[in-house]
Amino acid sequence: MVKSYTHGLDYTFFALADPTRRAVLARLSQGEATVGELAEPFGMSLVAVGKHLRLLENAGLIQRERSGRSVTCRLQAAPLAEASAWIDGYRAFWDGNMASLSRYLRRQAKGPQP
Repeated sequence: MVKSYTHGLDYTFFALADPTRRAVLARLSQGEATVGELAEPFGMSLVAVGKHLRLLENAGLIQRERSGRSVTCRLQAAPLAEASAWIDGYRAFWDGNMASLSRYLRRQAKGPQP
């Protein structure tokens, strides 16, 4: 049975729906980075990157820490673990369907049976 989750899962998937935010998370999986470092590969303004970062922070996926004028971000993995656990609840369903499809395709490849 699939575990019931709070609205936090909705925020996580909403945040993950955007390729820029996924790229930011991928970068942060390698270690913390400043907002400027995160903005650099995208060629967008710090304001635009800041909007993505606020959404990621509201979803609990990152933590921002200010030190003077510098803001450093780091990945928070707990919401990703929750999303992974939710997806794993459907793994048995897909595994069973793929096994059935495989059997069907093998029978079709053998041709009609007498």
